[in-house]
Amino acid sequence: MDQSSSLQGKIALITGAARGQGRSHAIRLAEAGADIIAVDICRQIEIVGYPMGTSEDLAQTVAAVKSLDRRIVAAEVDVRDAAALREAVDDGAEQLGGVDIVLANAGIAPGGGSGPDPERAFRDIVEVNLFGVWNTVHAAAPRMIEQGRGGAIVLTSSTQGLTGRGGNGDGGLEGYCASKHGVVGLMRTFAHWLAPHSIRVNTVHPTGVDTPMIMNEALQAHMAANPALGEAMSNLMPVPVIESIDVTNAVLWLVSDAARFVTGVALPVDAGFAIK
Repeated sequence: MDQSSSLQGKIALITGAARGQGRSHAIRLAEAGADIIAVDICRQIEIVGYPMGTSEDLAQTVAAVKSLDRRIVAAEVDVRDAAALREAVDDGAEQLGGVDIVLANAGIAPGGGSGPDPERAFRDIVEVNLFGVWNTVHAAAPRMIEQGRGGAIVLTSSTQGLTGRGGNGDGGLEGYCASKHGVVGLMRTFAHWLAPHSIRVNTVHPTGVDTPMIMNEALQAHMAANPALGEAMSNLMPVPVIESIDVTNAVLWLVSDAARFVTGVALPVDAGFAIK
């Protein structure tokens, strides 16, 4: 392994770790030598139109990391619950020896429409995708500062954090777009706050990724019924979606020494979506 991408001796906190991008991040960082604190809600949120991760999914992530001979501490926690999240981070950090990397990956989308209550959809999505990121960083950053060994934080935004394409008055989609723009604002303020402690903060902005958030019947039906929306949400390169590992590879670079002076950057992993 290239030493610049080695994470030997590092501990990474990952939210939304039960499956999808979160599981991909956990496995790849473990392959690079990191131990993992894995957090996921592992239950359904009512306004979400696709099945969310389960306890069984999180157990699969745990097994995959352990198979790589790395340590992992997992907790079923809602990122909206700041106190429970702090407790989970503190427990994992005590068991593993601190926190060096934070991947605030947990997020939800309406998945085919906001349902009968667009106001609730807007609130729930903003609370998970924006407040949840704020809670995650504040659960870990004070410990990282106290440790005095620097670190790296990556917040998962979206191409919808760089554009507003596809807007149609849907409370859920508006909440998703607003929350992902808000994540960029958090990243920039966090980058200023944490730079004196050699803690770097960046965002990644994936296009559609082949995970249950995108690849589900409700969203596919919604796109089929709204062909103009499907065209607006297409990529510049001739691929309909990317894979979780494509995002993970960008995240691995951002948290590694290969990017040791990269902070305050919004990095698209989007097959050209943002410039289309």
